[in-house]
Amino acid sequence: MKSFSRQLSVALLLGSMAVAAPAQAQESFKAGFVNTDRIFREASTAKAAQAKLEQEFSRREKELVDLGNTLKTATDKFEREAPTMAESQRTTRQRQLVDQDRDFQRKRREFQEDLSARKNEELSQVLERANKVVKQVAEAEKYDVILQEAVYINPKHDITDKVIKALNAAAGAK
Repeated sequence: MKSFSRQLSVALLLGSMAVAAPAQAQESFKAGFVNTDRIFREASTAKAAQAKLEQEFSRREKELVDLGNTLKTATDKFEREAPTMAESQRTTRQRQLVDQDRDFQRKRREFQEDLSARKNEELSQVLERANKVVKQVAEAEKYDVILQEAVYINPKHDITDKVIKALNAAAGAK
């Protein structure tokens, strides 16, 4: 609903500007569009952030996969051996497996939370840099408005390629 109201207000703003434009024929209105999803996929800073996250979390992910495989193996072994075990031994092993599963689930949840938090940090830095570049392009090429979300955009107004090139050039200069 929030997105709809934002889109409606942008549409009303653009509509009022379009109506006012003929009255001010000497002034032209220049609008552009930036696709942030493409920036997150294609910009070198976004790719570098993704590689950094993969490197940072690969060890923990491997440990989780190994722990999950170990737990599955132990569970399978228990299910095969349970009918021949004494009741007390079966109960003890079952408790151990439940505890191991609980520990595994906790570690997996912590991993997902940590990964999401770091991903948000990295993507916000990429977005911050991209917004600076968008402002530079807008000022240099005298855009009146740059939109980041829209239902439909005529491709001639899409400046995403310019922004990605400028962002990559700025990253290469550092």
